[in-house]
Amino acid sequence: MPVVVVESPAKAKTINGYLGKDYTVLASYGHVRDLVGKDGSVDPEEGFAMTWEVPSDSKKRIKDIADALADDPNLILATDPDREGEAISWHLQETLRARRGIKKDMPIRRVAFNAITKKAVQDAIANPRDIDTPLVEAYLARRALDYLVGFTLSPVLWRKLPGSRSAGRVQSVSLRLVVEREMEIEAFDPQEYWTVRALLETPRGQTFEARLVGLAGDKVERFTFKDATAAELAVQAVASRDLTVTGVEAKPASRNPSPPFMTSTLQQEASRKFGMGAKAAMGTAQRLYEAGHITYMRTDGIDMAPEAVHAARDAIKDRYGDSYVPDSPRLYKNKAKNAQEAHECIRPTDMAKAADDLRLDGDQKKLYDLIWKRTLASQMSAAKLERTVVTVGSADGQVELRANGQVVVFDGFMKVYTEGRDDDDSSSGDDRRLPAIHQGDAAKRHTNGLRPDYDKLTADAGDALVDDGGAAKNARLSEDGAVLGQQSFTQPPPRYTEATLVKRMEELGIGRPSTYASILGTIVDRGYVEKDGNRLIPKDQGRLVTVFLSNYFRRYVGYDFTAGLEDELDQVSAGDANYKDVLDRFWRDFKAAVDETAELRITDVLEKINEVLEPHLFPEREDGKDRRLCPKCEAGRLSMRTARSGGAFIGCSNYPECRYTRPFGPPGMEGEQSGDERMLGVEPESGLEVWLKSGRFGPYVQLGEATEENKKPKRSSLPKSWTPDIIDFDRAMQLLSLPRLVGTHPEDGQPIETNLGRYGPYVMHKGPDDAKPVYANLPDEEEVFTIGMNRAVEVLADKRANPRGRGRTAAKPLKELGEHPENGGPVNVMEGRYGPYVKWDKINATIPKDTPPEALTMEQAVELIAERAAKSGKKTTRKPAAKKAPAKKPAAKKAPAKKPAAKKPASKTAKAAVAKSEE
Repeated sequence: MPVVVVESPAKAKTINGYLGKDYTVLASYGHVRDLVGKDGSVDPEEGFAMTWEVPSDSKKRIKDIADALADDPNLILATDPDREGEAISWHLQETLRARRGIKKDMPIRRVAFNAITKKAVQDAIANPRDIDTPLVEAYLARRALDYLVGFTLSPVLWRKLPGSRSAGRVQSVSLRLVVEREMEIEAFDPQEYWTVRALLETPRGQTFEARLVGLAGDKVERFTFKDATAAELAVQAVASRDLTVTGVEAKPASRNPSPPFMTSTLQQEASRKFGMGAKAAMGTAQRLYEAGHITYMRTDGIDMAPEAVHAARDAIKDRYGDSYVPDSPRLYKNKAKNAQEAHECIRPTDMAKAADDLRLDGDQKKLYDLIWKRTLASQMSAAKLERTVVTVGSADGQVELRANGQVVVFDGFMKVYTEGRDDDDSSSGDDRRLPAIHQGDAAKRHTNGLRPDYDKLTADAGDALVDDGGAAKNARLSEDGAVLGQQSFTQPPPRYTEATLVKRMEELGIGRPSTYASILGTIVDRGYVEKDGNRLIPKDQGRLVTVFLSNYFRRYVGYDFTAGLEDELDQVSAGDANYKDVLDRFWRDFKAAVDETAELRITDVLEKINEVLEPHLFPEREDGKDRRLCPKCEAGRLSMRTARSGGAFIGCSNYPECRYTRPFGPPGMEGEQSGDERMLGVEPESGLEVWLKSGRFGPYVQLGEATEENKKPKRSSLPKSWTPDIIDFDRAMQLLSLPRLVGTHPEDGQPIETNLGRYGPYVMHKGPDDAKPVYANLPDEEEVFTIGMNRAVEVLADKRANPRGRGRTAAKPLKELGEHPENGGPVNVMEGRYGPYVKWDKINATIPKDTPPEALTMEQAVELIAERAAKSGKKTTRKPAAKKAPAKKPAAKKAPAKKPAAKKPASKTAKAAVAKSEE
């Protein structure tokens, strides 16, 4: 039986069902070999020779394939139809040849199918081809480039910027996008502007909203009204005039559907509609593909096979009718830059099957439904709209307002699907529907129509935004409540989401469909970027890496350069360029740039970062002084420094005289660390960061982070009386300095230490030789840090004199009532943690709040004791110890009985038996 090799067991199972028992279908479980994970695996001096290794788990897969080929030397490589799939087939071929699993003359066929359906698989088997050498060489070029950049640039980062993890050819560029967007947001200066709108009413009593677009013959622009005064004048101008509809213009319009999905648009839409990350979306799509439900999910193509177009049109007609099927099929231009790596769009393999027709659940059902709807919508009729513009004005021409709206005349593709929008998408129009309005109609102001909006604005603003006159600073309302002036501010560009970052990378030509998910995962996994909901926020280390690379390797994190290199690699896969020539040109210049950094000093690097990030790290001071002047000593200058643990912090140049430190970032960020954590400073001697953290047993301080060398960094829990908000660097260092050595005991010379323990503060004396340590509780936590030798010796002496009291004298009764009248034993009134109580024997009975403890009588106490004993099930009969003595007397009488007569005969019999046996 011919041996068919695919990547995954799921794919193997599906294909085996189509091919039947005449074929052996095995899985390689992805790549079967990779570059050796050490420097030198790509050798530029030897023509970029690569050293590969087969991981241990892949060796078994190779053996299984070789064993199967021993029975039938007919190999069919059916890996995915893209660059990575071609590379896997090439690796399988080379590895099997290396272990002599296949002979030189053995036929090896390469087949590829865009969808795992019975027809597609059988057609591919019937039309094999050779391995695509240019596609493999494009893979080798990318792999070598990524390897050379990683193993050459990352060590530079480690030496010049301690704590950095790695750099990558494309990941560093995507990180730069995120960091620069954040810096743009921080540098953004919001501009105030006001808009004026009115709620109007038609003669038939229907309402519509219009915006002021003209005043006193001038066009109202965005910044026409820059403050409340200008806005209030405009509000009064509208409110003081009678208005009439001066124009109604209705225009037909149409909206065409979006093209079917390719990899990037699928990732973007899954993120917008489901909050699904790129990695999760691709993993879900992979499972749908392997189950035969959709076509291949890594593609730049948006064209659709002719038979699929006809199937989609038939499905649309069956479900929605002829009016939803356009006269001719829709054709979409393929945007793929390289035909060798272009595939059909991502679509269902069976257009007639919606998500509810398949046995899917969870993310697979959601993603399939999205793909199915987008595919069908792409072949449906356009939506027909009627867009209306209504102009309202005053008789004197001083005021002009405008209302926009639209009516959907025919929903077309919108019946099935509409594309999601990003936050920064400004293309969204005014979709409000307007009532029937005719030119010449009176436009009466709707009394108090906008008062609810005004009330909400002022409520959201709070007391801080109300001026001395009682008016809201952020809104102005006409007396009749129909005209509203509203304050707004320009907004910075939104942070990237995975969807918008992929979109931007695609626009710049950075990366390719198969790389987007791994790029995004890498910058998050390496701690350069964190996700807040679906927003991507650069972390401190990500900023530092970006600034370093942008200043010392600017060309290699340049958008144009990275996109140009991608184009060269596409030329390799198309067979139009030699991959070793591409590698040589890149390496020659890149190696020279790396060599130039050899003489860089860390101090120079840090000062460059200080300079670039100065607006972020050292904002302008209110007192006008140097923004980098140390706020503690007023003499040193602040600058960024790196700790041995890899983190960054801000410190004073006047160290060690001034030990001022704060976390990396702008001032005021000390209490804004993620979660309950915040960095308090850096311990000068070790260079380790001091953190306040919150754990399972409450807040604690920690010196440094856990590493391979230091798996258990030093920690100290906060005393009960210390709250996290009062913890600063000095207090944290106090805690981390424990246990504290008070001195040596004057009698035996052994150390006396103080510490905070499970039961509170204590002083400890180990004692000479093997003597057990003595622990004595301290009444005040501050004594741990202040207690002197004399006081410590005294506390320890009291503990030795009263060991059961744990260093404390026995509590004295508030009142002694005497002996229990029935059972004997003292009855006392005691002061307890939760109030006064009666104590007798082992029973404690709470005294009612309305009974003064000093006025309690014996009769009342006995009654309370009896009630408490009844509730707890304890006996109130107390047997004095003296009465137990007579019970021991019978023991003396029984003493003779301990010599049983039966034992002697038994021993004689045994001796006789032994003697007899000896005879």
